[in-house]
Amino acid sequence: MNEKELAARFRPLLEAELADLRAQSEMTAEGRAPVTLDQQSVGRLSRMDALQSQAMAQATEKRRHQRLSQIEAAFRRMEAGEYGYCATCGEAIAGKRLTADPAAHLCVGCSKGR
Repeated sequence: MNEKELAARFRPLLEAELADLRAQSEMTAEGRAPVTLDQQSVGRLSRMDALQSQAMAQATEKRRHQRLSQIEAAFRRMEAGEYGYCATCGEAIAGKRLTADPAAHLCVGCSKGR
C-alpha cells in the first residue's frame, strides 16, 4: 500500500481519535481546576482526596496531550508524504503496526532499539 492509500485509510481513524481526545479534555477540565482549601467547608481528608483527584486528572491530561502531539505529527507526516515510513530507518511501517497505532512513527525494529 502506498503512502496516499495509507493516509486515506488511517486519516479518518486519527481524526476520530483527535476529536475524542479533545472532547474528553473539555469534559474533564473541572477535575483539573485548582482545589479550594477552605478549611471551614471540608475536612482534611476531603481536601486530600480532592488534591489526589486533581493530580490524577492532571496526569491523565498530560498523557492526553502527548497523544494529541503524536496524532498531529502523524498528520504532518501525511502532508509531507512520509506517513507509513519509519522516522529512523526509512523502511515501511508494517500495516499491522499502523492498525494498532495509526500514529506510529517507528517500525517495530526501531521501536525496540535494534
